[in-house]
Amino acid sequence: MNPFINLNTMKKSIIVAALAVATIFSANNADAQIKMPPASSGQTITQGLGISKATLTYNRPNMNGRKIFGGLVPLGEVWRTGANTVSALTTETSLQIAGHELPAGTYGILTIPGENEWTVIFSNNSKQWGAYSYKQEEDVFRFTVNPERLNQPVETFTMGFANVGPESAVFEILWENTKVSFPIAYNQSKEILASIDEVMAGTGNKPYMAAAQYYYNNGHDINKAVSWINEAAKASEAPHILYWQARILLKSGDKAGAVAAAQKGVEAATKANNSEYINLNSQVLAEAQR
Repeated sequence: MNPFINLNTMKKSIIVAALAVATIFSANNADAQIKMPPASSGQTITQGLGISKATLTYNRPNMNGRKIFGGLVPLGEVWRTGANTVSALTTETSLQIAGHELPAGTYGILTIPGENEWTVIFSNNSKQWGAYSYKQEEDVFRFTVNPERLNQPVETFTMGFANVGPESAVFEILWENTKVSFPIAYNQSKEILASIDEVMAGTGNKPYMAAAQYYYNNGHDINKAVSWINEAAKASEAPHILYWQARILLKSGDKAGAVAAAQKGVEAATKANNSEYINLNSQVLAEAQR
């Protein structure tokens, strides 16, 4: 027997065996290559709150024909408020949540659902999986709210911000036939007014119109708003600037000035073929002429 032939045959056998093992290993690990959607989809919402932002991150299970509250989610027990890791809220600035102070930072949101009352919990622990390791001593605060019954069921668990205004919003939790909501407030007027004062005292270009609008919309010194919008109108008699000049003059009690500004606004908007500001200036004109 030729020893070289045996050696080559052995080498070929080893290679074939190695390829067979690799094929089996690949087949056994095929699941690792499968792309599957998660059982509960993830969602991240970044919401502007005044001059700051808040980011809500949570996972959204579906009803899938199941009874949710009093079924899948037991009543009277701490719930992660969603699926997987507890829902989390990150805020850039201090918020008032249902009258409680929430400093800037990241917090877990947990709840204790009940038939007629829910407890909402903001926790310093935003990394816990489920509520299995929940500790009450990690609470920032908790409060109770009354749930509302919805006429139409919500299939996918939903949280978010509603009625968002310059200084307040409403936080909503919706699933199955239940809605839970509570107020959020963010009083940033001191910071905004200080910013306006600083810019107006400077030597660069000044945002006269933006400052006048803020004063008008938030009930601050109307005389300052008048002086600033008049400066803006001196620089440009664009239809939108004339509209705001008329609106602010009317609020200050200067009806004649408001009529004059609104008439100019209608003329400027007509010349620019801008139907939106023809209508808006016409509305102020009608109010001023009553």
